[in-house]
Formats: sequence, C-alpha cells, structure tokens
Amino acid sequence: MDFVDYYKILGIEKNATQDDIKKAYRKLARKHHPDLNPNNKEAHKLFQQINEANEVLSDPEKRKKYDEYGKDWKHAEQFEKAKQSSSQRRYADTESQQFSGDFGDDRFSDFFESMFGGMGGGRNSQTKFRGQDYNAELQLNLTDAFTTHQQTITVDGKNIRITIPAGIENGQKIKLKGHGGAGVNSGPNGDLYITFSIMNNTQFRRDGNDLYATIDIDLYTALLGGEITINTLSGKVKLKVSPETQNGIKIRLKGKGFPVYKSEGNFGDLFVTYNVKLPTHLTEKQKELFTELSKLKS
Repeated sequence: MDFVDYYKILGIEKNATQDDIKKAYRKLARKHHPDLNPNNKEAHKLFQQINEANEVLSDPEKRKKYDEYGKDWKHAEQFEKAKQSSSQRRYADTESQQFSGDFGDDRFSDFFESMFGGMGGGRNSQTKFRGQDYNAELQLNLTDAFTTHQQTITVDGKNIRITIPAGIENGQKIKLKGHGGAGVNSGPNGDLYITFSIMNNTQFRRDGNDLYATIDIDLYTALLGGEITINTLSGKVKLKVSPETQNGIKIRLKGKGFPVYKSEGNFGDLFVTYNVKLPTHLTEKQKELFTELSKLKS
C-alpha cells in the first residue's frame, strides 16, 4: 500500500490543532463532495482520502500511531504484540536493535512482513488479526432522507452500493460488516461505520419524525376564511382557513411529517403556524374602507 500523507491531503502542518483539522476537513469535504461533482472520479477519490485523513488525524490515538508508524499505523498493535512475543526468541535482541527507531518508511513494512509472513512454520505466521474498522461521513439533504434510496460510496478504491432507509436521523451511524480494512493472515475484515450528516434544504424544521413550518396568509383570508395550497415533502396540500384566524395559530396535519425510520407507511405530523401578513401600499379607497371598519368597532 502506497504511503498517503494525510497532513498534505488536508493542507495542514504536522503540528496542527484539532480545530485546524476540523476546519480543513469541513472546507474540503464541502468542495469535493460527490453530490457537487457527480461525474468527477478524481473528486470522488479525493473525497474518500479526505474522509480517511480526517478519521485518522481527528482521533488522537490513531494520529499518534500514524505519526509513529506511517502507512503501517493500522497494524501498530499487532506489531507491538508480535515484537513482544518475538523477544523470547534467541534473535529477539538483534531484531529489536536492527529495526528500532523511525518506522515511517519501508523498513517497518519489511520487518512487519518478516514477523507475520516470513517465519515459515512459526506460530506468529499463523496468527490471524482482524482488519481495521473504518469510519466515514455521508452528507444527505433532508429531501434525500425523506425516501428510501441507494447511493454508492468508495472505500479503498472499491465502490459499495448501500440502501439508505427513509427517515434516517442526523448523526445516526450504521455499520457495514466486513467493509473495513483487510485482515492480516486471512483474518476477518474490519467493519465500516457510516455517520450521516443531514443538511436541511427545505422550509421545514425537523424534530424527530415531526415537521414544522410557518405559512403566510393574507389579512383578508385570515378574516373571512378561505382555502390555501401549501407544499409538503410528499406534495401539495389544500387547507381550509377558518374565518377570523388569529396570527400565530398552529394547526396539525396528521401523517404529513417525516417517515419513521424502518417503519414503512408510518409518518410523523406536520405542524403549520399561520403568519398573517398585513397589506401594504393601500389605495385611497382601501384606506377609506378600513377607516369605516374602524368606526364600526364595538
């Protein structure tokens, strides 16, 4: 596996703070997100590298291993265990002295190979180690999360097609078993954990499975009643406005909210608050009529 400089990918220095890493990641993730570059394979590849770099550098423990072992950081724990085991052998001291120091280059890979693959019938050559778990973030629009759909993500150069159930929550994490790093010595693969970031691209506010919206109605409809048409995430709906509707009145549209996660056919509710808009730029005739109305006040 070629060495990938995570610091270079994020455009930061090795002494960067966690805030520096977070800011750099968010800026690059937005720029190279697949939704904004649908036909750009290079952008997709770079987006995956950006996620991988953030996963490692934003985790202090992983970052420490990466700084010490370079491209072999994922096998740091296995290496330490193997090194301790090998110290009981007659040549342990020689090996330790020969390969001590900076393991950021190919010398560590050679030694690691000798420990796990070049010992013939030794016990360590048969030891199986589980692969590294991967973490990734997938950004969705609220309208995307409203319906069950499929998306393709790229992990280690491999395309994985996943089905995203309707109603997924912001910050929710799912596990894809076996789609993490490859195991060592035929060990099982690690898992892939995907955290969803839901961006609101609508007029609605989501709270669990319920949606909230403020809808403008004119003064005449509020006073006399009438019918209006509003947009919902599932289409247009006609509403009857009762006469003398007050500003700030809230109504409930049952079943017009957000779908319940993995519960097909079940939806939350939509709560609509009426905002009565006063007329402006009145004509002289309108002013006269309102003046007459004001005289009729009880």
